[in-house]
Amino acid sequence: MRIDLHTHSTASDGTDTPAQLMAAAARAALDVVAITDHDTTAGWDEALAARPAGLTVVPGVEFSCVHLDGEGRRISLHLLAYLVDPNDPPIRAEWQRLRDSRRVRGRTMVENLAADGYPVTWEQVSGLAAGGSVGRPHIGRALVESGVVPDVDAAFRDLLSSRRPYYVRKPDTDVFEAIRLIRAAGGLPVFAHPIARRRGPVVFDETVAAMAAAGMIGLEVDHPDHEPDDRAHAAALARDLGLIATGSSDYHGTNKPTPIGARLTDPAAFEELLAHSTARRPIGDSSGR
Repeated sequence: MRIDLHTHSTASDGTDTPAQLMAAAARAALDVVAITDHDTTAGWDEALAARPAGLTVVPGVEFSCVHLDGEGRRISLHLLAYLVDPNDPPIRAEWQRLRDSRRVRGRTMVENLAADGYPVTWEQVSGLAAGGSVGRPHIGRALVESGVVPDVDAAFRDLLSSRRPYYVRKPDTDVFEAIRLIRAAGGLPVFAHPIARRRGPVVFDETVAAMAAAGMIGLEVDHPDHEPDDRAHAAALARDLGLIATGSSDYHGTNKPTPIGARLTDPAAFEELLAHSTARRPIGDSSGR
């Protein structure tokens, strides 16, 4: 089985609609795909309606989180919340807060860029978001369209990273509160790209252990932003902590170069995930639904 448990659509910062995402999964000969847009379930219904025969869909959400460690570092990190109840009031309210903050943050970053003469407008960026959750990739695409940079990667590197003056911090959810919310809503929390150093500072192993003790059940080990040594370290950490090791492409359509299905989850790990009690179940032939 070919299983990719981390992909994005136009409901957040991908360039494929949810239906196009399902078609891309089928073309890549995936048996299982998870749709995990940032802080929203808005793409679920369209994805499930467009599900090709033979493809199992895992509804999920990528939850924007933060951790303040003992050294005073503020570290951004993401949790993948699989098979969560989309109607749970507390988690819905928190995702709405995060989406609202993304819009405010995005507009402020656009205003900062425009003030320095970059030809980008909020109307352009919000149009690219098409009603979905606004993210930096939408600003990056606007900068590409305006001829400022050649691609979205260059936009992040040169203008939109946390090391640049145009960056605006998001008021993300404390990661331990996010784990609590996900578990209370019947979901399965898995730490996304835990050692993606190119994105910024990462948490210490002791924090990962504390997250596991708080109810996190998995670690995304095989990810495009993990170097070989980091993948090996993450795999060992998952073994030591009894966490389920997953693998995923983190596909964003044309916003990122990694194709869907470039990284995969072992079928035994997927079965281990499904052995947990959850609010929802995957939809598709191999799930029996």
